[in-house]
Amino acid sequence: MAKELVIVESPAKARTLSRILGSRYSVKASLGHVRDLPRKRLGVDVKNGFVPYYAVPKEKRAIVKEIKEAAGKALAVYLATDPDREGEAISWHLIEAAGLKKVPRHRVVFHEITEKAIKEAFRHPRQIDMRLVDAQQARRILDRLVGYKISPLLWRKVKGGLSAGRVQSVALRMIVEREREIQNFVPQEYWTIEVELAKMDKRAARFKARLLGIKDKGEKLEIHCQEKAEPIANQLKVATYLVSQVSKKRLSRQPAPPFITSTLQQEAWHKLKFAARHTMSIAQQLYEGLPIGDEGVVGLITYMRTDSTRVAESALKEARHYISEKYGVEFLPSRPRLFTKKAKGAQEAHEAIRPTGVEREPSLIKPYLTPDQAKLYELIWKRMVASQMAAALFDTTAVDIEAKEPQEGKIYILKATGSVLYFSGFLTLYSEGKDEAEDEEKAKAPLPPLAEGAELRLIDLFPQQHFTQPPPCYNEATLVKALEERGIGRPSTYAPIISTLRQRGYVERKDGRFHPLSLGFVVNDLLVEHFPQIVDIGFTAQMEEQLDEIARGERSWVGTIQEFYTPFEEMLSKASTHMVKVKEADQPTDELCPQCGRAMVIRMGRYGKFLACSGYPRCKTTKPLRVKE
Repeated sequence: MAKELVIVESPAKARTLSRILGSRYSVKASLGHVRDLPRKRLGVDVKNGFVPYYAVPKEKRAIVKEIKEAAGKALAVYLATDPDREGEAISWHLIEAAGLKKVPRHRVVFHEITEKAIKEAFRHPRQIDMRLVDAQQARRILDRLVGYKISPLLWRKVKGGLSAGRVQSVALRMIVEREREIQNFVPQEYWTIEVELAKMDKRAARFKARLLGIKDKGEKLEIHCQEKAEPIANQLKVATYLVSQVSKKRLSRQPAPPFITSTLQQEAWHKLKFAARHTMSIAQQLYEGLPIGDEGVVGLITYMRTDSTRVAESALKEARHYISEKYGVEFLPSRPRLFTKKAKGAQEAHEAIRPTGVEREPSLIKPYLTPDQAKLYELIWKRMVASQMAAALFDTTAVDIEAKEPQEGKIYILKATGSVLYFSGFLTLYSEGKDEAEDEEKAKAPLPPLAEGAELRLIDLFPQQHFTQPPPCYNEATLVKALEERGIGRPSTYAPIISTLRQRGYVERKDGRFHPLSLGFVVNDLLVEHFPQIVDIGFTAQMEEQLDEIARGERSWVGTIQEFYTPFEEMLSKASTHMVKVKEADQPTDELCPQCGRAMVIRMGRYGKFLACSGYPRCKTTKPLRVKE
């Protein structure tokens, strides 16, 4: 009996859909793209409208043949690839490569692999959206032009095995410039003065206040050296202290929205120390489906490549019901909390990353998951549920204190602040991680009861020297955040970009932070000098906006590439003539060659770094280089 054929990308996704759709359908996996630009040549006709020459790789020919044969026997073909530009392009390439144009075919799109979402998608199929395909083609061709034109130039001028990329090289520039900013940073000395005070009662609780300025001057007191700090400290030692003002407020803190791709990568680094690539790999497993006891294979989260914080109405109702039952109505806002803000250049009508069923509490499904799957699922689940919980409330107190010194009658202004959690709200479940560089206030201890006009006594005084600090090197979270904020690349590309920079020997990761290596400095400086527009952050962000316009049908993909290529070709021509040859020195190591006893050095090959004997060519010993994550 003839069946209807469904094509997806991965075997895991195929297994989950097979269980949901039943025996009427045959589900096959394409294992990603079945057609691409050829590996060993440019594959783009730059003289005739940038026509791409796609080829089916050798390892995909059997899959294409199998799909073609299955389609020939099928009643209809359903293309159920991922709901983004890449997925749309995979479906289009399947039609072209497997000859599906004469077969009844439908495109089905869903953002979660659940029975309800799948059946709804199959009730409303559509045709291939060529606007999305064109946007993906434009990105692919732009990346190919940059990579295949600049990389050989780097091979000739620096050494083999190097690469340049339209987005990759901008990310490298950001890391290099941050490192130079740190190297060139000149610390500035400054001082703070804190005092420990208490009410006049000997048993009164102590608290600290910080010096702000001098009364009636209306500006912050800047203390740049010890010579200025000591006289002020001496005056504060003999001053009389008085509470001049007490202000109390109840402040609310709202929960963060559910995850999008970039915020998931950032938070997984903050809380779990997962690299971006690892986070996306685990998220893919949770999305495509895992066996959960009697439920069978279940897709546990919605699609993990998304720029949108939108949540389906049914999921909001489910989360609110859970919160009401689990925590009580006081933990539930009067209305669902809606998040409509999207990342810059957000794609299509996606949803946020959320659990497909809030009733699947992390503790209930933990026995069926690997440790890393369980950790990431719990993070996604808590973030989603917390986003629909009531705000946390803090009672804050700010106290202004006047310190009058007896000699000159000068009055110094000090401030003490404290806060008490009045209502935990969403903090009962989840609190968002922070970057080191963010101005996060320290947890404030509550202040003792203080009234205006109350006299205070000095317990101790703490002058402290500080120095301004340079910005920190990027880590996984802050680099992803910086790329997103500047509109560089897509969230789905951040993980491979970071991996490529490390594999090429451009950067290394030490203690979780990215540092450019000497090769990274060399390559970056050559690209900035000879291809300033290509590695310009603003220009790259503008290209992303143009790709979004192509996806909306507002711009021609061929015209966009032509606008890019004309000045690019001129830069290439000049760089070929004027770029000087640079030889990067081998990196020495403490390891000795097992054959001749000479020192081993780190060299860069086509597939990344390796250890080689410094006695080459007399001794040709090589060893793999083991890199600590």
